[in-house]
Formats: sequence, C-alpha cells, structure tokens
Amino acid sequence: MQKTIEIYTDGSSLGNPGPGGWGIVVINDSDSLEIGGSEKNTTNNRMELVAVIESLKYVIKKHPKENVVIYADSSYVLGGITTWIHNWEKNGWRTANKKPVLNQDLWQELIALVREFKGTLSWQKVKGHAGHIHNERADQIATEYSSLQKNHIF
Repeated sequence: MQKTIEIYTDGSSLGNPGPGGWGIVVINDSDSLEIGGSEKNTTNNRMELVAVIESLKYVIKKHPKENVVIYADSSYVLGGITTWIHNWEKNGWRTANKKPVLNQDLWQELIALVREFKGTLSWQKVKGHAGHIHNERADQIATEYSSLQKNHIF
C-alpha cells in the first residue's frame, strides 16, 4: 500500500518586502523532517511559493512516486496553483486585467515541478495561526529564517 506524505509549508517576510524566510514540515513514516531557508530582500508571497517549490524538489528527489498532500495557509498559492495558473499560461502569463503575473519566475518553476511529479499530488487549505501543530511549526521556521538569512535542514 502506497503511503501519503503530508507537507506543511509557510512563508514569511519582515517588511514585505524585506528579509524573508520559508519553512517546510514533512510528515512521513520513513523520514519526517523540517527544512527552512531565507532570502535577503523578498515578499511574503514569494516565500510562500518558495516553500512549496522546495517541498516538491524534496519529494521528487526522495519520494517521486509517493502520494503527497501539500497543506498551505496561503490563498495566493492555493488559488494560483489550482485555478489561476491555467489562464495565466493560456494568456501568455498575463492576468485577467492584462497585467504581467507577479512572481512569474516562481510560478513557472512550480508548474514545471508539478508536471514532473509522478505520484498523486493534492492541495489542502489549512487556516493559518489557528493552532495546527505542523502549520504553526512551518510558520515558526519561516519566521526564524526571515532573520537568520541562511538555509538549513533541522
């Protein structure tokens, strides 16, 4: 029976734009872990996207055929990957208002990773700052890395 890996992601930016961090909590029977990283000058939305991108890079490298559920508290990430991205691509990476899609570089990287993924991938909304232990931990990692400015696997 194929297992399901649960991944909780979050991003943070101090100043927005400003120093930012991202955090991931991977729940898996064989190798649960926490991953975090940072950028010097970024936005919260970029860090939310980077968290998801880094989680998919991890899964593709370590568990490419496993079922994965990504939990995120970002409506921007979830709306983008499940709904908006299809029209963005069709419209030459322009929004419904004909403006360039913000963070296009990250959206393109994310969709390429999604298409490379070999298992079942699903997306779930988790309410931020509502006491969910893994979401709170991802948030804590992202916030800590907003000020640390380096990458690390816990």
